[in-house]
Amino acid sequence: MSLLSRVADRIYWGARYVERAEDTARIIRSYSDLIVDLPTEIPVKWEPLVALTGNSTSHDVAGDSPRGETEVMRLLLADQDHFGSIISVLARARENLRTTREVLPREAWYTLNGLQQYVASESERAVARRTRDRYLGRVIDESRRLDGVLESTMTRENPYHMWRLGRLLERADMTTRVVGVRAASILQLQSLNLPDDYNEVQWMAALRSVSALQMYQRATRGPIEGPSVVRFLLYYAPFPRSVLGCLQEMRTVACQLPERSEVISAIDWAISALLASEPDTNEGVLLDAAMEAFQQALAEIGDAIHEHYLSVSTIDGSGR
Repeated sequence: MSLLSRVADRIYWGARYVERAEDTARIIRSYSDLIVDLPTEIPVKWEPLVALTGNSTSHDVAGDSPRGETEVMRLLLADQDHFGSIISVLARARENLRTTREVLPREAWYTLNGLQQYVASESERAVARRTRDRYLGRVIDESRRLDGVLESTMTRENPYHMWRLGRLLERADMTTRVVGVRAASILQLQSLNLPDDYNEVQWMAALRSVSALQMYQRATRGPIEGPSVVRFLLYYAPFPRSVLGCLQEMRTVACQLPERSEVISAIDWAISALLASEPDTNEGVLLDAAMEAFQQALAEIGDAIHEHYLSVSTIDGSGR
């Protein structure tokens, strides 16, 4: 099936925005639970949430401050002018899918349109902790529903492949952010000589950020420790939200597209870089730096996708 590059671009970025909204919701929900679980004497702040979602805005407010929590939640949930907020990314996702309805199942459009309308009406109320969990759960569940609609009803042609590439690339990027920023924060807190139980709670929260806790326990059948968690989230390919799992599936999807050699080369390079890396899980700053370096490899995959599929006239089975 031939596909105009402008349509491919909107499908690809629509997918990335939906994934970004879902992953942001997962991270916020997990972090909110962590704040409640930790004792008040531990100096936890809401600021790491901003970095986890890829934003640079500084919110240096103590974690037990209602003002700090409200400020960060409004930024990430309800600020329409903030590029990384859930309301903002879903509005862009809706606009991208609205203009590509001719190539997507109708139910997919209805699902995303309904979610965006819900988010637009409920974001301000979701800033409050008592109503936040229901809101975040709706974002996650509707994103999963959208994926289910596409998996079960969309033909495996170029539009579907572009959707999968966008989803997987964004998912890998968000997992590296969880590993880098969350792990760095946790490892720095270990310098406070907290009881082991508190460290375990924080690593459990890191796993919950990507819905990995149960699968980690099944795969490792051991204690929840920093090095094991990092290895699972980076290298355990059978888990679909691991970085390696995302990259391998991206390669499979890219093989279905025309003019794919350079995109596959970029993916292969990223896989090699990941497998060759040995991030120091005992030093938070170094681990964070390793994840930032790997995010550059993911950015190069994005550049290759843009050059070969999003900046050309059409995509079809015979070439550009």
